[in-house]
Amino acid sequence: MLRVDLKAHHKIAIAYFLLAALLGIFLRLFYVTPVPGNYKYILHAHSHIALLGWVYLALTGIIYRLFFHKTELSKKYLYIFLATNISLLGMLFSFPFQGYAVISIIFSTLFLFCSYFYTAFVLRNISKKHSKTHSCKLIKAALWYMVFSSIGPWALGAIMSTLGNTSIWYKLSVYFYLHFQYNAWFLVGLLGILFYLFQKLNIDFGAKKFKHFFLLLNSGVILSFFLSTYWTNPPLVFYLLGGLGVMLLLMAFYQLFAFILRNKNLLKSGLSSFNYRILMISGILLIGKILMQSLSAIPFFADLAFNNLDFVIGYLHWVFLGFVSLALFAFLNWLNLLHIPKKAFYVYLSGFIISEALIFYKGLVLWLGLPFFGDYFLLLVLVSALIPIAVGWILGVNLLKR
Repeated sequence: MLRVDLKAHHKIAIAYFLLAALLGIFLRLFYVTPVPGNYKYILHAHSHIALLGWVYLALTGIIYRLFFHKTELSKKYLYIFLATNISLLGMLFSFPFQGYAVISIIFSTLFLFCSYFYTAFVLRNISKKHSKTHSCKLIKAALWYMVFSSIGPWALGAIMSTLGNTSIWYKLSVYFYLHFQYNAWFLVGLLGILFYLFQKLNIDFGAKKFKHFFLLLNSGVILSFFLSTYWTNPPLVFYLLGGLGVMLLLMAFYQLFAFILRNKNLLKSGLSSFNYRILMISGILLIGKILMQSLSAIPFFADLAFNNLDFVIGYLHWVFLGFVSLALFAFLNWLNLLHIPKKAFYVYLSGFIISEALIFYKGLVLWLGLPFFGDYFLLLVLVSALIPIAVGWILGVNLLKR
């Protein structure tokens, strides 16, 4: 029987992460020295390969491992995986040279269809044994959010051909997509894997408590989208809905973190000390994400973020390079899908922390009118280079490991 090589799958995912990280360094070099290329085009390639190459492939591979690795569905999955990689490679070799144009749009559209086929594959084939578990309910919700987020890209074509890319609807479509990727598909998907971990370690969340948590979480995820509309000076009801979304999320995560603290000894005993440490750091970064998101419910901070690109970049990297990627490292290491060397992890963490400090420093300097030190951009390039070095280290170790 044909089997999916999930270790090879995740080596490909981490390879995309390396490419995205190298493109990120290339983007930062634009501020240091003359660089051949179009900044905006390379930015498109960087963001698409980071979100769709690394995070999407890592998450979908883990979901397959949790629910299907002992089934006879490998052939269907491999076809979807192959088509997904064709779309990713198409985006990788078209975006840097033409930005959003015919070829890149074709491959982006192919990716959307691949994601739909993957979602249908999971929803149709999940066994009854799994479908009633807390982890499966969260992962199903995450997949629906991923599909829902694609309304944004579909709307962009119509908006660009009618209203143009200067319309507020253009930005709202982008924000809609990013919100339901970062704050729904990624977040809820990772929580689903966390609840699978609870299940394997026999840590019972409780059916009634989970139902309450699930309702709070999903209501908060949906309503907090309205935070992304504050920059348009919308009607008062939008501010109220966004604020309510934040309150619901705070209640949901208070419940989750209180549960984790009560059961931390069981988590410690069920995980290696290294995996436990990565998850705890990821959890701290998640708290930071929630607090920053909560601040954006206050119009002053919403306007500040909209008018200061460094705060937005810092937040997006905090979520992507911090909370999301660290959680994926921990889960991949725990499931033995990738080996994460300790030294490589700490090099990565150092690059992440220092680069985030520099990005938020620049945002504060521009906001408060403080003096700006020389060679900032060169230092940012050198510090950020620790990230692709660490990711390349992880990839190399796993390629050499038999």
